[in-house]
Amino acid sequence: MGKTLLQKVWDLHTVRQLPSGQTQLFIGLHLVHEVTSPQAFDEMRARGWRVARPDRTFATVDHIVPTRERTRPFLDVMAEDMMASLERNVRDFGVRYAGLDDTRQGIVHVIGPELGLTQPGMTIACGDSHTSTHGAFGSVAFGIGTSQVRDVLASQCLAMEPLKVRRIRITGSLAPGVYAKDVILAIIQKLGVRGGNGFAYEYAGEAVERMSMDERMTMCNMSIEGGARVGYVNPDAITFAYLKGRPFAPPGEVFDKAMAWWGSMASDADAQFDDEVVLRAEELDPVVTWGVNPGQSVSVTDKVPAPEATGDPQGANDALTYMGLRPGQPIAGM
Repeated sequence: MGKTLLQKVWDLHTVRQLPSGQTQLFIGLHLVHEVTSPQAFDEMRARGWRVARPDRTFATVDHIVPTRERTRPFLDVMAEDMMASLERNVRDFGVRYAGLDDTRQGIVHVIGPELGLTQPGMTIACGDSHTSTHGAFGSVAFGIGTSQVRDVLASQCLAMEPLKVRRIRITGSLAPGVYAKDVILAIIQKLGVRGGNGFAYEYAGEAVERMSMDERMTMCNMSIEGGARVGYVNPDAITFAYLKGRPFAPPGEVFDKAMAWWGSMASDADAQFDDEVVLRAEELDPVVTWGVNPGQSVSVTDKVPAPEATGDPQGANDALTYMGLRPGQPIAGM
């Protein structure tokens, strides 16, 4: 019986099975930013611990960076404190760092792919829920909390619950004006914001195979909005073309060998999935959210639904009140 990409990556990174039923999982890449790391580094310092694998750790500052005025100290005192804390911590613990004066600095989920740090077959962790973005490259990537940031810094490992795998196939071709954001919103609309609890989502099908890496990242990014811990796309020629020549990607002839291995990490043709969902791309329209969570959405050709027609009448009624909308109101022209 074949294996899914999740199973292959999970098996390769398993250190041992814990008595709790969890897996001690080795983390191939730990991305760090300024918001969820200060307390983790403080605990490391208090215990006299060192970062286990600085070579597999990369930090940047992104969440609290002012949009316009970047003169130090920042006007926002809390933002300045977090910035100064990260600068001190990366210096004290020898962690690679892309700061404000570094051309590599940027959104943590974007610079990983741009720099070639993110690669197929890896386990990737970061103290941010949208770390699932990196799954677009055929990696198993997930967000973690501050105490887990500490654990990865100290041991390069995490205790993880096993995940089931749901394959979501988008067959056919998307109509003009329908994009990756519409696809993931349609998926969340169908499965709900908690539909992915306990699952990794594997995105597949002809429509996904034709997507650019940016589009795949858009879909994987919002896996967490559907409740999934992980979202990924099997690596292919589009993945490899994006990575080639990136600063941290394998160089020269080594890249060809890496491509062969990366390709082997894709789900096998006879892989067994715990669940499967199919959406027809040609039936999808542009989607907008009318409420206060990504599951409260409709096609732009539809109308705002009546609360009783949703799975959560009270929540829908509260959302309509908050948004100032009324049931039956057309989306078009709004």
